[in-house]
Amino acid sequence: MAPGILQQEADTPSGVSVNKNDNAPRSIFPDGIKTSGQHPPLYDVLKPYSEFPKEITDNLTAWKRDDYKDNPEKWTHPFTEEEIAELSEAADNFIERGIPLTGISKSNFPLPNLGRILDNLRDDLINGKGFILFKKFPAQAWSPLKSCAAYMGLGTYLGYFVSQNGRGHVLGHVKDVGDDATQIDKVRIYRTTARQFFHADDSDIVGLLCLHRAQEGGESDLVSSHTVWNELQREHPDVAETLTKPIWYFDRKGEVSEGEEGWIRSAVFYLENGGKGRVYSKWDPYYVRSLTRYSDAGLIPPLSEEQLHALKVLEDTCASNALHMILEVGDIQFLSNNHVFHARTEYKDHPAPAPRRHLMRLWLATPEDEGGWALPMPDSKSKKRGGIQVDNTAPRAPLDAE
Repeated sequence: MAPGILQQEADTPSGVSVNKNDNAPRSIFPDGIKTSGQHPPLYDVLKPYSEFPKEITDNLTAWKRDDYKDNPEKWTHPFTEEEIAELSEAADNFIERGIPLTGISKSNFPLPNLGRILDNLRDDLINGKGFILFKKFPAQAWSPLKSCAAYMGLGTYLGYFVSQNGRGHVLGHVKDVGDDATQIDKVRIYRTTARQFFHADDSDIVGLLCLHRAQEGGESDLVSSHTVWNELQREHPDVAETLTKPIWYFDRKGEVSEGEEGWIRSAVFYLENGGKGRVYSKWDPYYVRSLTRYSDAGLIPPLSEEQLHALKVLEDTCASNALHMILEVGDIQFLSNNHVFHARTEYKDHPAPAPRRHLMRLWLATPEDEGGWALPMPDSKSKKRGGIQVDNTAPRAPLDAE
């Protein structure tokens, strides 16, 4: 599809499905599965605002801050000594076999006891409140390689890891590397100290393992997008309607395969394409504000006053309902990107030579055929749906930021 004719672009037919990528060449993709990457939605299956619920009544997904603020036992899981011992043994055995980190999977990382607990937590991430905080992961006691193997192995019980950027990183590092946060059309904000507004990543689940804390800030906020939807329907139905329209353009910041455009036209709130008919959300304000190079050239429309208003109301509504969370060293936060928005406060690092704030990140896919949401996307049934895949860039799992 040629740039500049977006208002007349053809809708993607609902019968079209992206290659499921489950038989990718193992010479490039060690587990035989390629990240699907970013795709426009199936426009002809998107539902109009009139079909969206006036209120989401599922108290599991439409949780409120007061449900959890003073009850950490409801959303934390401190690893037991037995669980850490099992995780340690699995990591040691995996490393001894010489398999690359990019080839890790449930089948070669057995957790016979902890795995059963993770199965229950996976269901809560997908169908319940959508977040969990593990504690007491011994990151400072283990080598970087062992910590990475254990963390990725743990993640395989929740979903399939997907690439997080154009370089193929399936193990990401949230760390300030000196990038200029004002260059939002080029820079990914996780590589800076800047504030991250409420957003959802390009995966079903995101995981963050805290290795080092900042001197100040860098704290976490999360909110149920179902609770946000309910408040918008009560207080700002015009904004709710605007957010269901596929009039939002999201920047791909140059992370595109050959022949693809530099943006994706989408909505912010969707209904599932079948499944349970739940309200699914996809959002990042940095990615809609960074497109002026295209709108100035007349390739896409600029943000309208209606959209700018909706953008502000959405952020304010998220902030007023958010649960605040501080990640300590050894904490692992997993949360759903389908019905939870998350944010990060701006931070300041300790002076050198003290280590900088550092979190390891996983993006995990939960395909429709394995209990995931029925997304209105052409790759809904792909094992590694979503993520960012540029051509045949091989997956990589660096032990530190690069």
